Amino acid sequence: MRIIFFGTPKFIEPIINKIEERFEVVKVIRTPQQFNNRAIEQLKSLRPDLFVVAAYGQILSKEVLSIPSLGAINIHPSILPKYRGASPIQSAILNGDKKTGVTFIKMDEEIDHGPIIEQFEEETRDDDTFETLSKRLFEKAADEIVQVVEEYSENQTFKPQDDSKATYTKLLTREDGFINLQTLEIGNLKLDIERAVRAFYPWPSVWTHYPLIPQNSPKTLIKLLPEQKIQVEGKNPMSYKDFKNGYEKGQEFLTKLNLI
Repeated sequence: MRIIFFGTPKFIEPIINKIEERFEVVKVIRTPQQFNNRAIEQLKSLRPDLFVVAAYGQILSKEVLSIPSLGAINIHPSILPKYRGASPIQSAILNGDKKTGVTFIKMDEEIDHGPIIEQFEEETRDDDTFETLSKRLFEKAADEIVQVVEEYSENQTFKPQDDSKATYTKLLTREDGFINLQTLEIGNLKLDIERAVRAFYPWPSVWTHYPLIPQNSPKTLIKLLPEQKIQVEGKNPMSYKDFKNGYEKGQEFLTKLNLI
């Protein structure tokens, strides 16, 4: 089987490796792009049987999806139809979900909408960050990808998603991690700070500005990190204890955020 793989972040590499062990990967596309006529003709010239897509960051048009004879499989890190869209892993952590998982769907041109091929659950951990949970979910996807592709090529009868139960997640920006110290909202939402720190690590991170020393202007950029660590702009990460002892207004800041 001739496969073209689409996927951007480093944590999808175990999936590529597993596919290459069993199938012929004729092209790997790592950079999101709009496919013009020339690019579409180049894809057609590779005569792919299947596209496999994981965390690619770009919607593929109906014209592009029609190129492979068997269509396209998308690997989505949630139990669809819950958490369609760009930030399902962050949303699971923010909401304190005890379980999440990976869904393999037959792609259509709508966002995470196609029928379900297979789903695999994964428990979340109390200390999971976006980084750790992403790695684990896509490793699970890698463990299952060969069997899913083989079964998919033999069976084209899949379970439609229940659109009435669909929830959607947004594309995050840096501002989504900003703490308003007046309202203690993060990105204009009243979120659990500890969960937000883990969900937004390593990007966009949970951050704010604060005058750590008297007459400190402009206010210092401060990031909150997992494992009760904090990072002042230009400095290495430190524990809350070291931060409190090292800055005149350190305790005031931590108290304001109910972190101590």
